[in-house]
Order: sequence, then C-alpha cells, then structure tokens
Amino acid sequence: MSAAKMLAEGGSFMKGMVMGGLFCLVLSLLGSFSPSTESRTDEHHHHHVKAPSKDELKRLSDSQVQELSDQVKVYCIIMVQPKILVYWATAIDTWSKHCDKAVFYTSEASKALEAIDLNEKDDWARLRKALKHAYENAGDLRWFFVAQPTTFAIIENLKYLVLAKDPSEPFYLGNAMKSGELEYVAYDSGIVLSYEALKRLVHVFQDEDRCPERGRALWKLSEDKQLAVCLKYTGVFAENGEDAHGKGLFNSKSVDSLITDSMKDNPTDVVEGCCSDMAVTFSGMSPNQMQVMMFGVYRLRPYGHDFHDSLVFSPPEGSDND
Repeated sequence: MSAAKMLAEGGSFMKGMVMGGLFCLVLSLLGSFSPSTESRTDEHHHHHVKAPSKDELKRLSDSQVQELSDQVKVYCIIMVQPKILVYWATAIDTWSKHCDKAVFYTSEASKALEAIDLNEKDDWARLRKALKHAYENAGDLRWFFVAQPTTFAIIENLKYLVLAKDPSEPFYLGNAMKSGELEYVAYDSGIVLSYEALKRLVHVFQDEDRCPERGRALWKLSEDKQLAVCLKYTGVFAENGEDAHGKGLFNSKSVDSLITDSMKDNPTDVVEGCCSDMAVTFSGMSPNQMQVMMFGVYRLRPYGHDFHDSLVFSPPEGSDND
C-alpha cells in the first residue's frame, strides 16, 4: 500500500472518529436539554413545599381551620389498563374511596370495571386526554392527583400538605427528580397539580411545537418528563412535597422496602430513618400489600388513644369510605 493511500485512509479514519465524537456530544447535549420559557422569571428556584406544622395550625381559629379543610377537594386521575385488572380493582376497593372524585382512565374498555375509555395505546397521548377530561369535568374541585394503580395514596395527608396553598397559583408537586437540567415529578410516586397548573397545561397542549402529542425527540421521553417539559413552557416547575421536618412525602418504594433500607442504614432508629408519618404515597406494592395498608392506615386503632388532630377531613358525601 502506498504512503499516499495510507495517509488518505488514515485521514478518513480520523474524520470518522471526529464525526462520531461530535455525534456523541450532540446526543449528550440533547439528553440534558431543557426548554427555556418566556414566562420563567429569575426569582423562581426549585424549592420544597412543606406541610404546615402543628404550631402553624394552632395560630388559626377553629373557623379558619374548618373553612380550609372544607375547601380542599381532590380529583383523583387514576390511569389503568386491562392487563393490570387486579391493581385496578384494588385501587377501587382501597385508597381511591377517599378521593372527593375518583375517575379511572383506561387504554381500552373492560367489561369488569368502569372507567373512561380513552381508546389510546400511547401512554403520553392517553395521559394528555385524561388530564384534559379532568380539567373539563372538575366542577368545584381545585386539586388534582395523578396516579397509577400500583401507587397507594393517603388522600387526607395530601389534603393536609396543600391545606394552606392557593390552587389559583401553579403548583406541581410530588417526588421531585432531576434528569440533566430537567426537573420533574416522578409518576410512580403520584403527581399533584393545582387548578392553575392544570389550566396552563391544557392550554399548552394546543401548541404542537412546544408540547407535541406524539413527541419529536430522537428517543421517547417518559410521561412524567414529557409533562415537566410542557409545564416548564408555561412557567410551572417541579417542587418536592415534604413534611414540616423536611422528610419527603411521596415515596417511590413500598413501606416494607423503606423499612428494610432503614434497618440497614439506621439500625438504631429504624422508624425515624424510614419515612414521614405524614407520607402521602407509597409505590411498588402488591394488591395484598395495599389491602394490608388500608387496614393499618384506616381501620386499626389503639383503644382509648385520641390523636387530637387539629382538623378533620370528612369523607366524600355518599361514599363507602373506610
């Protein structure tokens, strides 16, 4: 092989290396890409939304507390599919009874259980349709909780978290995560939206450039990340829901997994290291575990013990709530 030919082939190899490197760089930049938004202000920073402390509640009069508790109503948007029918049935029988309105949205109809049939196979497109339907049928409900049937939720604790929050402000709460520069709320831990946040979201759904229904990325984003991208364009940002002590309220694991982790990491104080006693959600639980949770949370009580809670969230009218 001549020296000239070797140099030519060597040059082609180097060009290929450079082009490959540039392509990888572009991919990594796209992976951490987060859209800018015209409505974003320099004053907004990711922060932690905390539930009120007992001392804060004590500063309110009885009439103020009662008024707040009466105003906090939650519309539960529960996304289901026939292939996980047992989880769907368990959610109906357990925690969803504590929602002021619980609506199940499915990819296809099931003869066994009632739900809104969205006739949509794509997960992101289906979630968009469900959110739009919830917005249009909210009535006087001003808080929205988006969940999968594999999530167990304690709705009273969710109401307590948002008790003093104004739903006419844009709130997007849950277990806040970060992927590159994008902050989002993890779907498997449950997503909370105020009425204002949902209103902005439904509005941006109409903008195919900013919030495409089918997506245009080189790879498909998960629904929770797609949601965060669209909300970011409207000036709404992910916030972490926490108790008054800073512990997260939205859990991506089951109770037993969290306890097991705490036994390893905090053997001298397992309960303190596990999770908040005002937790809103747990995830990754079997239907049987959800039934046990229902018993522990709502039915089991030590005789003669009064919890002295400052307020009471009454069950939805006409419900068979535990």
